[in-house]
Amino acid sequence: MTTLSTMPLSPLLERLFADAQASEATLRSAFAQMPAEERTAAMTSKTNYREFYSRMKDAPLAVSRETAALLYMLARSTGARAIVEFGTSFGISTLHLAAALRDNGGGRIITCEFEPSKVVRARENFEAGGLSDLIEIRPGDALETLRQDLPERIDLVLLDGAKGLYPAVLALIEPRLRPGAFIVADNADWSQEYLARVRSPAHGYLSVPFAADVELSMRLG
Repeated sequence: MTTLSTMPLSPLLERLFADAQASEATLRSAFAQMPAEERTAAMTSKTNYREFYSRMKDAPLAVSRETAALLYMLARSTGARAIVEFGTSFGISTLHLAAALRDNGGGRIITCEFEPSKVVRARENFEAGGLSDLIEIRPGDALETLRQDLPERIDLVLLDGAKGLYPAVLALIEPRLRPGAFIVADNADWSQEYLARVRSPAHGYLSVPFAADVELSMRLG
């Protein structure tokens, strides 16, 4: 038995995934109706991302079940104790990572979310899942909140916020990544600059696409 498969987390995750699935069709339709240039600008901008993501404040914007399982497995198998997440939303991915920390014997996940209403909902979910003691949620812009008080050695990173900020967020945490640390980047194809960095061994990473929408990278040392 794992924290994922037992009370109180298991039924909570089922409900959250069901809510995310129910909203997915509406979200995809709205996204598809945006003009192509506006859609690309919203997903890749390094400066105007707040407006787009504020419009998505009621959408879960969750990782897939497969990516969530991958996060748990990576954190669990590596014995992770220090995790950083960019983009909390309602906390589905955070809960999977915190569950791995619980099963590893403890640790801390720092997660960042700039939308106030999502911070409130995520905190409620962390409490309901019995994992809030392992989670530090930092409200505000990650480019500011991740500038200080990071763990000395970071074992695992999830990038799942504004795609245009992936390179900048990686640069903030890169000095703390331990050799062998994993970075999971959701929808990384929207940030070609990020992909160019992690796919270049000269920058100290080994990286491969995982499934259709995730880039899995490892810090080499």
